[in-house]
Amino acid sequence: MNIGEASRASGISAKMIRHYESLGLLPTVARSAAGYRQYDAATVHTLRFVRRARDLGFGLHEIETLLQLWADGSRASGDVKRIALAHVADLELRIARMQAMQRTLERLAHACHGDARPDCPILDDLAGERAAGEPPATPSRPSASTAAAPRRRPTARRGG
Repeated sequence: MNIGEASRASGISAKMIRHYESLGLLPTVARSAAGYRQYDAATVHTLRFVRRARDLGFGLHEIETLLQLWADGSRASGDVKRIALAHVADLELRIARMQAMQRTLERLAHACHGDARPDCPILDDLAGERAAGEPPATPSRPSASTAAAPRRRPTARRGG
């Protein structure tokens, strides 16, 4: 089958198939007399394996290792399990970081009046005008420095 058919059968774009081939994740693909790539059922099966691994969040290096283990009939399942558990630990860390981001954004959004006032705790936090993790000023009262002087928006830099 040609690359378009392999793409439809595997659920991976033709561009990504070429990329995976260039990285060596796929075996050398046969070519037609006209030079077009020709994919067999085994290669499409490998592409489905890659797609499923990507869907689970594995990186290309991990996928390369998993493909090698999949091809090795004498592999120890413990090797595969170690890779999977390391990936689970990485996911747990990323999830914890994302949950912390979510809590921070929720706290900042709650502190923002969302009205016509120019002061905004969200922008202040992004601009680093508050120490990392420091809770924003109470939303019902502006801070003393905010009340004393009007806020100016920084001008955007152009060029460079």
